[in-house]
Amino acid sequence: MDFIEQLFRLSPDGGSGWFEFLLFAVPLAGIAYLAWRERRNRDGR
Repeated sequence: MDFIEQLFRLSPDGGSGWFEFLLFAVPLAGIAYLAWRERRNRDGR
């Protein structure tokens, strides 16, 4: 998981892969939150 280093020739996380992990984890968490909130609102709460 070092595509950032390969594409941009920089290593914001020192090569550990955490930055790339966050690029996927943060949007997934946001989508899960929005889906939860929409379901909660639809149930009338």
